Amino acid sequence: MSQTEIEKTLSLLFPEGSVVELRALRKFGGMASGYYTDQTRLAQDAAALDITHEFVGMYVVLNEINPVLLCRRANRIEMRLSKDDKATRDEDILHRRWFPIVIDPRRPSGISSSDREHTDALEKAEKIRQFLSDMGWPEPVFADSGNGAHLLYRIDLPNDSASGELIKKALTVLSGFFSDERSGVDTSVSKAAQL
Repeated sequence: MSQTEIEKTLSLLFPEGSVVELRALRKFGGMASGYYTDQTRLAQDAAALDITHEFVGMYVVLNEINPVLLCRRANRIEMRLSKDDKATRDEDILHRRWFPIVIDPRRPSGISSSDREHTDALEKAEKIRQFLSDMGWPEPVFADSGNGAHLLYRIDLPNDSASGELIKKALTVLSGFFSDERSGVDTSVSKAAQL
């Protein structure tokens, strides 16, 4: 993904000046992490990491992070975190801004989806989007993960146990309606510090 595409995505997800954690998972264990208020710098670092082929995935924390965490790694990526270095935890989230719905093909861990599995997941995401639109939900951010699909709905909830339970129950209901032997709604993405 180009730096321009990354910047465009960040502008959809976060207000300018928000503290955003970029986390990259290494192929053979470990991670890199940085906290950013400068979206251009975040996009530059993410694009540079992407061409190294050293990482299996790069992610941002979706919800509103306590701004004091910027002091950990301000507008820079730390390439090799030690086990003592910290990343964003659920208790570091001030507010829930996104309700993520992740649709992934059913396949063994560590295996990329086939073209057909990928297409099935995208089609299922569209069915879920239509189902929720028919119920009056707003349009989501619709993202292709490369293996499956993500629907991100803007929300405004406190980071408390009641909000976490509400999101978990909503994902469970959607999974009951839409998960099958080919692909499913991931019910494990209800954490406040979800990547």
